[in-house]
Amino acid sequence: MPTGSPSTSPADGRTVLVAAQSGRALAAAARRAGFAPLVADLFGDTDTRVLAAAYRPLRGRFGLGLEVGGVLPALDSLARAAATPPLGIVLGSGFERRPDLVAAIDRQFGVIGASAETIGALKDPAAFADLLRRLGVPHPPISLRPVPNTAAWLQKVCGGSGGGHIRLGRAGPPPRGTYLQARVKGSPCSLAFLADGRGARVLAATEQWTAPSGRAAYRYGGAVEPGSLPSSVREEAEAALRGIVRGTGLRGLASADLLVDGERWWFLEVNPRPGATLDCLDRRRTPLFLRHVAASGGDLGPDEPTPTAACGTAIVYAARAIPCVSALAWPDFAADRPRTGARVRAGAPICTVAATAGTAATVRRLLAERAASVITNLEGDKAHDTANDPIGRSACRPARQRAEDRG
Repeated sequence: MPTGSPSTSPADGRTVLVAAQSGRALAAAARRAGFAPLVADLFGDTDTRVLAAAYRPLRGRFGLGLEVGGVLPALDSLARAAATPPLGIVLGSGFERRPDLVAAIDRQFGVIGASAETIGALKDPAAFADLLRRLGVPHPPISLRPVPNTAAWLQKVCGGSGGGHIRLGRAGPPPRGTYLQARVKGSPCSLAFLADGRGARVLAATEQWTAPSGRAAYRYGGAVEPGSLPSSVREEAEAALRGIVRGTGLRGLASADLLVDGERWWFLEVNPRPGATLDCLDRRRTPLFLRHVAASGGDLGPDEPTPTAACGTAIVYAARAIPCVSALAWPDFAADRPRTGARVRAGAPICTVAATAGTAATVRRLLAERAASVITNLEGDKAHDTANDPIGRSACRPARQRAEDRG
């Protein structure tokens, strides 16, 4: 990671590498901070490519991570093509299962954010549960062995993201790379925070919800800021964060997932990276990308006012496979827009919708309406006559690059 304490002044076009399953939100945040992002991700969405100063595709499966072999070559290609030497690299989701890959990326490009050692400590379920036990933080019991009454347990992938990997517990030992966690009652919420390796500064609380589908009963659906937390829960959770940061050396922008049931609460996990709520949160005076860079260098910066309006985002998933996305006039509220001709697998994300309003309840209503409108437009497009649409017709040839397959 770059030495020193980076300034929170605009970057004035300096390049920075971004790698993630989906890099659009990080690329947008980097642009707001004045950087020219060099992006590698799975999707290559239309708006990602517009935001990126340069782009390279990665391979993998959304929610389960990236194919390791192509990551370093893609990043090296981006770095060599950069107008100026990149400041470093910011990683999004997709790397939590491979701290060894993070270490290799760090050696070559300089990771801005959590180190490989920190990710390993936070994403090892037994080590993390032990840390929380020593800190006196409430945490659902975990098991790496068979358990009785499997209906009372969930099976999770170590380092999985997005909730789509979570399954109901089943008989026998957990498969390799998974663990069991006891089911507890509560509503999901998250605390977004900055860490400097010694302490933490909470930026916001968000409420989250799921978008269940088939076996993926806990698939991430969306989030809204502000989230409501009892003051006692927030105080206890913030104290827990400070202990976790001291115990793991976590740096940068990150989030903590909680389950809250009245005054009772459980700490589920830490996502040691900028997360799915980045679009909601990047409304402060200082761009969050700059604050991520600064915190990674040891500077948490000052407290800043919280926006008064509520803001939320939701993922729109495909209920059925979409063999070919035709040319659409995407509304301004839609981001992560698939390229014309992309193939979207059933259950894969189509795009993200956003809304801002006076209350969280209004935001959630608008998000539901906007998600429905996207689906309606896509379904209506099945009957679209492409004879008068050369862009749509030419993009729908059968041979597609794998990087354009969503999911």
